Amino acid sequence: MSNTEVKAKGRLTTRTVAMPADTNPAGDIFGGWVVSQMDIAAGICAGQRAQSRVVTVALDGMSFIRPVKVGDILGVYTQVESVGRTSMNIMVEAWVRRGRIGHREKVTEGLFKFVAIDESGHSTPIPNEEDLPDYVTHGFEEF
Repeated sequence: MSNTEVKAKGRLTTRTVAMPADTNPAGDIFGGWVVSQMDIAAGICAGQRAQSRVVTVALDGMSFIRPVKVGDILGVYTQVESVGRTSMNIMVEAWVRRGRIGHREKVTEGLFKFVAIDESGHSTPIPNEEDLPDYVTHGFEEF
């Protein structure tokens, strides 16, 4: 099965257009820009799951699969992989729609680890799944 036939894992969390100001010297979109977009989306997902402020503490297994080009729409999909007492792992996939209207391709994936923190910056327990609002477990209808 080719990369374009595979469905993204998780749910679409953010979408943005890759712009010329975000290119590297080779003319492709700079990998750091892509990682920052993924971290933003992962932070949204983690914050909703934790129902609190979260901080990124690690990035594991980052894979750059294909380059992102100027004009591509970058869609970032997130999924909670695991939840501990105060930390969680968020699987993130970045996909592009080439030239804003072209075919879809998976370009990057990675596992982001977050810790939930309170107003003082100390780690705080993550609520049980049954205590979460519906929008966290059932999609963004209430977004």
